[in-house]
Amino acid sequence: MASEDKAAIGLLRRRLVLEAPVAAPDGIGGATQVFETVGAFWAQLEWLSGSESWRQGRLEQTGTYRVTLRWRGDVDAGKRLRDGDRIFDIRTAADPDGSRRRLICLVEEVTP
Repeated sequence: MASEDKAAIGLLRRRLVLEAPVAAPDGIGGATQVFETVGAFWAQLEWLSGSESWRQGRLEQTGTYRVTLRWRGDVDAGKRLRDGDRIFDIRTAADPDGSRRRLICLVEEVTP
């Protein structure tokens, strides 16, 4: 293992939970979307940018983050990450060099 890989692994200090959307019966013949835990892993969470905007008559804050983790094949857009009460929607997930060693995700946290 290269020394840069050892250093990168040492930065994976945040325990995140991966959640996937599933349809749950709503009791009246339809379904609602809920999220189910898929797994958990250690990752690095880095703040990139933030903004505020008015949406439906209230101020909404949005933060964009980069999440770095060991490579997994089940992380993709449409799923989300949870860190306690904080929720991050996955916007993109990519293997930067194609080596299946690490995965870089751009995620968005929306705080009403």
